[in-house]
Amino acid sequence: MLDKLEAIKERYHYLEEKLSDPETVKDMKLFTKTNKEYKDLKVLVDAYVEYKSVLDNIESSKEMLKDDDPEMKEMAQMELDSLQEKQLTLEEEIKVLLIPKDPEDAMDVIFEIRSGAGGDEASIFAGDLYRMYTKYFETIGFKAEVIDANEGTVGGFNKIVMDVKGDNVYGKLKFESGAHRVQRVPKTESQGRVHTSAATVAVLPQFEIEDIDIKKDELRVDTFRSSGAGGQHVNKTESGVRFTHLPTGIAAESTDSRSQHKNREIALQRLYMKIKEVQREEKYKSEKQKRKSLVGSGDRSDKIRTYNYPQNRVTDHRINLTLYSLDKVVNGDLNEVIEALQVAENAEKMKDGN
Repeated sequence: MLDKLEAIKERYHYLEEKLSDPETVKDMKLFTKTNKEYKDLKVLVDAYVEYKSVLDNIESSKEMLKDDDPEMKEMAQMELDSLQEKQLTLEEEIKVLLIPKDPEDAMDVIFEIRSGAGGDEASIFAGDLYRMYTKYFETIGFKAEVIDANEGTVGGFNKIVMDVKGDNVYGKLKFESGAHRVQRVPKTESQGRVHTSAATVAVLPQFEIEDIDIKKDELRVDTFRSSGAGGQHVNKTESGVRFTHLPTGIAAESTDSRSQHKNREIALQRLYMKIKEVQREEKYKSEKQKRKSLVGSGDRSDKIRTYNYPQNRVTDHRINLTLYSLDKVVNGDLNEVIEALQVAENAEKMKDGN
């Protein structure tokens, strides 16, 4: 482990030098990429430096144990016990930090919420999810811009799509894809009965277009007029875009933006993710993996979380996590849920030796 950490430290210092190189500073894209890797390695390098210091101090304490003075030996033993405990803690931290990160984790995302089963109440719930997530984004410093919204007839949204940017956005939000259920007395219910409604969330990582490995001659591109709500919002241009990957027949489209250029980007991202998902499934089958990834397929039918208002309870079904603090969660305090999911994913990776 020490050899691996030393190599990482050398890479960190190399990147530090590269960041002050005028050639790197001139190229904004290269500078951003280098700076990101540098910042990512800093946490691990800091832990390694502290770990090395602890190892050195352990050796010093062991030397002090050879002293003839009983008081000195007692002090040395107390110091050694404390340092060895710290050593074990740091080793566990470093093991987690050494788990290879999914390169997609660093990406910004297209974040979509749609109302599901439950009529007007489902739209109201989609609006509640939108407020929950935007409050969470504000707390952790993510920037969110609404690129498409279709409001419900009595409030909330039938669909809302956001462009979310920040540090490690997909790494934090990828677990949110799937079906979210709510159990409560709807505002539209006159008899006071508890109903179950649903909304779905889709989280799409935003790849750099040049990083998407699909040949242009394997794509068919169709444009079409997006359906509007009527009146001044009817789309008079063909801004909707659909891509079809000819070798596989997989298709993806977007009408989320009024800009055809933005829809091309979103549709291509969706197509790429669909192709990657098919490839992943094939890989899982070939390796005969029995477990299902914690993230799942991102399918809208995957029931991932239930929000029970009468009991102030939120349950994440993938990791059997239940919290009786729904009031805080719906006000954007999602840290405990998301951190628990990240810990579970890391435990999976360590178990599999990844």
